[in-house]
Amino acid sequence: MCAGGGGGKRRVLRQKGEAYAIEVRSCLREHTGRSVSRGALYATLERLERKGLLTWATELTSPRRGGVPRRRFVVTEQGLDAICESQGAIANLSEGLDLALGG
Repeated sequence: MCAGGGGGKRRVLRQKGEAYAIEVRSCLREHTGRSVSRGALYATLERLERKGLLTWATELTSPRRGGVPRRRFVVTEQGLDAICESQGAIANLSEGLDLALGG
């Protein structure tokens, strides 16, 4: 779905496909209205890493922020492929529902 005509979308996903866990958690809360525990979030992120859908890098923070390392998660090419495939499946499902409902 993203390949070919969706190259622009793929570039945007690649550019914006990195975040810290706290940003992911905030985004999930904002878009679903539900809070996700840190443990559940990290377990999910680690599972996605094992599947090759994302990777992460450790970054040190400034001494003002305590110098505690943070993990920045990055979507991989395989992860982008999975996102595009999922978007295609959702589009097909939506189209099928529209047809079934007479739309």
